[in-house]
Amino acid sequence: MSSTDDPGNGVQQAAPPIAETTETPAPEVATPTGGSDAVTPAAGTPAAPAPADAALPDPAGEPGPPAVPSPAPAPAPPAAPVETVVSDPAQWGRVDEQGTVFVRTTDGEREVGSWQAGDAEAGLAHYGRRYDDLATEVSLLEARLKAHTGNPGEIKAKAEGLAGSIPAAAAVGDLEGLAARARAMVATAEAAAVEYRAEKAAARAAQVARKEALAAEAEQIAAESTSWKAAGDRLKAIVEEWKTIRGIDRKTDDALWQRFAAARDAFGRRRGAHFAQLDAQRGEARAAKQELITEAQRLSTSTEWGATSAAMRSLMDRWKAVPRTGRDGDDDLWKQFRAAQDVFFGARAEQDKARDAEQVANQQAKEELLAEAEQLDPGKDLRGAQNALRKIQERYDAIGHVPRAVMRQLEDRMTAVEQKVRGAADAGRVRTAPENPMVASMRAAVTKAEEQLAKAEAAGDERRIDEAQANLATRREWLAEAEKSARR
Repeated sequence: MSSTDDPGNGVQQAAPPIAETTETPAPEVATPTGGSDAVTPAAGTPAAPAPADAALPDPAGEPGPPAVPSPAPAPAPPAAPVETVVSDPAQWGRVDEQGTVFVRTTDGEREVGSWQAGDAEAGLAHYGRRYDDLATEVSLLEARLKAHTGNPGEIKAKAEGLAGSIPAAAAVGDLEGLAARARAMVATAEAAAVEYRAEKAAARAAQVARKEALAAEAEQIAAESTSWKAAGDRLKAIVEEWKTIRGIDRKTDDALWQRFAAARDAFGRRRGAHFAQLDAQRGEARAAKQELITEAQRLSTSTEWGATSAAMRSLMDRWKAVPRTGRDGDDDLWKQFRAAQDVFFGARAEQDKARDAEQVANQQAKEELLAEAEQLDPGKDLRGAQNALRKIQERYDAIGHVPRAVMRQLEDRMTAVEQKVRGAADAGRVRTAPENPMVASMRAAVTKAEEQLAKAEAAGDERRIDEAQANLATRREWLAEAEKSARR
């Protein structure tokens, strides 16, 4: 058996139920007989609860702040599961013999439709399921409101719609009680909407504070930082963090971005000016070092060892005073400068080697003459010993410099021979004639000059070494002249 809708009443068939019911009726069509079914029941599948951490739209229509790493609101508790609503339609309605369906209210019975598809019990069950669908929708809204998983403004609007449509719904059940539950949600949702807007404003303020802190940090970097690479990396990190901060109105966000962008641009200009000045300084330093290289190359072939050594040391001091030109460029310039100095000091080392070889040969020649003088016996032939010693001394004095280390030793040996010959001339009485005051003074000067040279060599000061060597050579020449005069 089947029934058709009454075209005169414009009745719409109820939407499929949301919650599963205990029975599934065969396909059927309910036909109301009166105008009471003019309002379509607010049935249908309600929206599933939104995730607790989803961004919710503002009741006024503005998009809410998305979930961001910080600050992270505490997640809302999950909505309680909505139990399947199964009512007993026999307590709230009836189907008469003509198939008319009634629902009981406090004002009496109200006709809600007509059932021609089966027995009266099946008809009540059909309209009872319509009520169950409405009850399920109300329960879902209550669960979402309690769990804070939806926009309170939307929940309020849906609750108002249900509160207005349920009393006239083509369903059998406690429609007045269900409508009262919907009206109760309206007031609760209003309070929740106020709280939601406050939370949303607080979240927006927190996001604004984060961006203000980042903008202030960027401004401080722009004004003070000279750690150019670290500061540049930090500004890049701020940009990435900036992208994660949402939920701010466009006007405020644009103003904060302008602050940050201005600070970043100011830092870039200051950094560019710094490196431009550094490039200019490096250019000046490069030109100064190239001049020093040219001067060192000119001096590298000089054989005026003392004066040129002092000049080279002066060039080195000037080189150290010039700022660096950059790692690669400075290393290349230093190699050129050092190569020119190495040419000169290498030639001086070779000259020192030749001089040392000559002095060793002079030492050997003097040692041979000393050995000959030490063989003289003034006790047997005083006159012959004196003449032979004089000739040996002339040859001895004609020989050039010897190494400093043996100079005093050789002079002491010659002095011993001279004293032996002079002593033999004293009528067999051994005595030592007092040394000539001039010779003693010159000998003391030589000793002092040797000490000064030793100190300069210990300090490694090339300039002092050259001066001490020249001074010692002069003192030795004076001593040799004084000793010659004294022997005459």
